Amino acid sequence: MRWHSPSLAPRCFALALLAALSGCAHRPNTQPAPTRAELRTALVYEANLHQGPEALRAFLTDFPKGADLHVHLSGAVYAETFIRDAGADGLCVDPVALSFAKPPCTGKLVPAKALSGNITAASQALYDKLVDAFSVRSYAPTPGGWSEHDQFFATFARFGGLSRSHTGEWVDEVAARSAAQNQQYLELMDTPPFDHAAAIAKVVGWNPQLAQADPQAFARFRQQLLDRGLRDEIAVDRKETLDAESQRRHLEHCGTAQAAPACGVEIRYLYQVQRGCPPEQVFAQMLLGFETVAASMNAHEDTWAGINLVMPEDGYISMRDYTLQMKMLDYLHSVYPQVHITLHAGELTEGLVPPEDLRFHIRQAVELGHAERIGHGVDVMYEDNARRLLQELADRHIMIEINLSSNEGILGVSGDRHPFPIYRAAHVPVALSTDDEGVSRIDLTHEYVRAALEYDLTYRDLKQLARTGMEHAFLPGNSLWAQPDDFARPVHACRDQALGGDDPTPECKTFLAASEKASAQWELERRFHVFESRW
Repeated sequence: MRWHSPSLAPRCFALALLAALSGCAHRPNTQPAPTRAELRTALVYEANLHQGPEALRAFLTDFPKGADLHVHLSGAVYAETFIRDAGADGLCVDPVALSFAKPPCTGKLVPAKALSGNITAASQALYDKLVDAFSVRSYAPTPGGWSEHDQFFATFARFGGLSRSHTGEWVDEVAARSAAQNQQYLELMDTPPFDHAAAIAKVVGWNPQLAQADPQAFARFRQQLLDRGLRDEIAVDRKETLDAESQRRHLEHCGTAQAAPACGVEIRYLYQVQRGCPPEQVFAQMLLGFETVAASMNAHEDTWAGINLVMPEDGYISMRDYTLQMKMLDYLHSVYPQVHITLHAGELTEGLVPPEDLRFHIRQAVELGHAERIGHGVDVMYEDNARRLLQELADRHIMIEINLSSNEGILGVSGDRHPFPIYRAAHVPVALSTDDEGVSRIDLTHEYVRAALEYDLTYRDLKQLARTGMEHAFLPGNSLWAQPDDFARPVHACRDQALGGDDPTPECKTFLAASEKASAQWELERRFHVFESRW
């Protein structure tokens, strides 16, 4: 990690230049007036900021971070957990491929359970190699060799094959880590079973009319899939997620006197669609995802909240079918307008793909794909008429999920090459997220520390990031704030009182009771008060 201590004058100059270029030289006041406690806390923050990353991390661990909105569940779990679970499942380890294999563990295959308890020196060596293979822990670049991009995406196949019965345990791990960092909300991306939908799509097949993205052709294809029983898989997907939530709450002893702090972390799920598959399968999985999320929302299950597309954006099929997939989303959004959409878009950079492929992904994700949030958005300045796109993102309040560590690891983009300060100067809402904290071997506090040091952020900047994350969470209900992304003024029902207080007025209490989002935002303000009272 190439962190450095902030140099105030050059950084201020760079931000001022970016603001001037985007026509936004003066940022409006979008936060409440600072209290004396906040001003004192800001001084403590500045002192730690200039002492370096270790001191800053100690300070920011308990800083209220609100939400992490871009988290892949499988990529968030640390390798050590997967190795333990492989032993419980009776799986084997292939010491050459450094991946799990089905039993029997004969020949070169090693029982995974041998990598726990009192292990030998040889077992420790294999254990270490597995952790490295399942993450970027010991990755070192070699000229013309295996890139960190390749290493990052290769990890997922290596720890595949584990039983889905561990899902609740994995959710608990991520929730416990979040609670330890004073996070209160997560949106976890996950891919539930879709074999039945994929098989139906293969039988029905693809045709030229679908390739033309004709809405009527999409409608006919959708009906064919439904008529052949695609909805049969919805109950399976819903039950799996409900069971996982039940399992994790059981592990955390929620509702008892021994309740773990992780019980205070609210979780929603985003349905992952694999964009690197044949188009008929992508459409079928999208349809299953929209149907599953809609059914969950209609049943008030508090589980599935939205859709996202995953797999490397620079993959061959992902690039070839990008516009087609956005048109699929355009059609399905017209059928299921209540289902939220957030999309990986612009997780690209110069040299990774041809220049012409950097010119449209973010814009199409918003204008065709109906994305309410954009994951990564790294190549924004390579898009056609980038300044107009930034203005559109700001005007439409499309939030960018910023993943600094994975952007450096996968794309080699960091520091002044990253568009994070450009988005902020253009008033595009941004929030920090982890992406795959287990693969990257990080957590959200790490990302806050990194952002603070690399971009000379103030304490108020960090509060803005946390508030923005909660503002754009896919929780039902109205926002606590009167205007989108304007945190200077709450709604009328909760105005002229201490936000986050223990005794809101009856009118405000009624408003909060009717909105899960506003209640979560009120809780974030309460946590700010508690944190700042320490100093």
